[in-house]
Amino acid sequence: MSYFLPESAPVLTAARGLALAHPGIVEVNGAPLYLRARAADPGRRVALVSGGGSGHEPLHTGLLGRGGLDAVCPGEVFASPHNRQIYEAGAAVAKSAGVLLIVKNYTGDVINFQIAAERLRHDGIPVATVLVDDDLATDSADSATGRRGTAATVVVEKLLGAAADRGASLEELQELGTRVVAQSRSVAVAARAQTSPTTTAPAFTLEPGDLDYGVGIHGERGIRTIARPSVDDLVRRMTDDLLDSLPEGSEDVLALVNGLGATTELELHAISSLLHDRLVERGLRPAVTVAGTYTAALDMAGFSLTLTRLDEGWVDLWTAPTETPLTLPRTVRAKGAEAAPAEDATEQRPESTTASAGTPGSRIVLDRYAEVVGQVRDNLTKLDQLVGDGDFGDNLTGGVRRAVRLADETGVEGTAALADAFLNDVGGTSGPLFGLLFKDLAVAEPGDGQAPSVAALAEAAAAASAAINRVGGARVGDCTLVDALVPAAESLAVVAAGESTGELAEAPLTTAAQAAIRGALSTASLRPRRGRASYVGDHALGVPDPGALAVALLFMTLAEVHEPTWATRLPAPGYLTTI
Repeated sequence: MSYFLPESAPVLTAARGLALAHPGIVEVNGAPLYLRARAADPGRRVALVSGGGSGHEPLHTGLLGRGGLDAVCPGEVFASPHNRQIYEAGAAVAKSAGVLLIVKNYTGDVINFQIAAERLRHDGIPVATVLVDDDLATDSADSATGRRGTAATVVVEKLLGAAADRGASLEELQELGTRVVAQSRSVAVAARAQTSPTTTAPAFTLEPGDLDYGVGIHGERGIRTIARPSVDDLVRRMTDDLLDSLPEGSEDVLALVNGLGATTELELHAISSLLHDRLVERGLRPAVTVAGTYTAALDMAGFSLTLTRLDEGWVDLWTAPTETPLTLPRTVRAKGAEAAPAEDATEQRPESTTASAGTPGSRIVLDRYAEVVGQVRDNLTKLDQLVGDGDFGDNLTGGVRRAVRLADETGVEGTAALADAFLNDVGGTSGPLFGLLFKDLAVAEPGDGQAPSVAALAEAAAAASAAINRVGGARVGDCTLVDALVPAAESLAVVAAGESTGELAEAPLTTAAQAAIRGALSTASLRPRRGRASYVGDHALGVPDPGALAVALLFMTLAEVHEPTWATRLPAPGYLTTI
């Protein structure tokens, strides 16, 4: 987030920091502010100058140097540079054949670059411009300003930088840049606005589950707000819109997946894989696929897709060497080569080490537990965000869904399916530990579809607790799933030993579920000693452990299926998991 920009001269301070990090490549002129490359290719006859509002880094400044730009003029955050910056930068770096200005199509940028061009021409310096206007979201016949310039600027600057190093003339560079722009289109989406450096609040608000479609890189709202679809469907929609807008031409394309500032590399590379598949479906060949943050909008949570139809020789320009702060991927996909195909995780599943088939009763338990976990997924996620890394809700839900899919496909059901899914497919800390729990509980399932015997269930719960202790060291009081599991096991053991009477003996599963609930809720008063929650210290106080709650939900499910009359005394899952 944009909390840490200096109050005084933030852009100049950042420019100095870039030069300090790349002393052999970048130097800073302070008044007026511009950055210039320390060493240009000796074969270059035309200087390349670009710039725009700050907050889009590494755009522009990242491509400063050999194989890229000769000078960059940064404005204030999201504000165009002044014409004096551009004029003096152009005059300082001009080559024998002049200066090419690369301009994003925003009104302030266009005006200031054009004024600077007039001043340079007045001084006798040959000048030409390339106007980047790739954003299809602003492609409207009613607009006098035309499409905005966004992430395709990266492609334009890289290709022109390589061509300039080969000695291209001013006219040749302008013609090349114009062709690249014409054959490029971009579209962007956002799930959260950028943080305002002034207010430290989001520049605009979106409801949970909504996306803005067609946002700009200066934090402009999208052309419409949509309900968030699956990522696969979103990439398909964006790809279709891009190809509908892109002029006909070569089947070879450059595909750029660009983060808007707060989107992770994990997300961007996953999106690039989906984009590749959509392009191949449409009969195109992604010769170059690039994923990363190249044109940010401060810390906006979103991404853009850019497609460029490649003419002959453009791949060679893309792979030409550079010496710039930003290193763009230079490898390309050979013709006929494809990305590794997606694999179905169930195809390479090892043979089940638990029961090979389930029973009607065990399948009902599995389906009901899946339903309950799905209902409280968001609650568990919120709790885990308070005490850990926020992934527990997704991990638990994903594992249970895998178990249901496994039951559908192979006939392994009940806790046997849960054991296979969690032991073999669910990572992290909690996944394998829950796998041990389900593996022992599967042994207690009878073969007649009835409720497991209290003795078998008590023995299984105790065995699971012991196994979890051996693996992770967790004991009661450490604020883990064991705090719910052990009370449930002890409650069942009392009945199994014949030491109980009345309600406890009549409804042992419901009573065990109540014990698990009390144990889970007691973790809210504990200072965690195991797992990631132990890293947050007193911040975890008041928050029950999500893993313990998931164990309580499991015993509640067993009681609901096998003791439906008594189980009505148990709290609703949503109530239990809300604080």
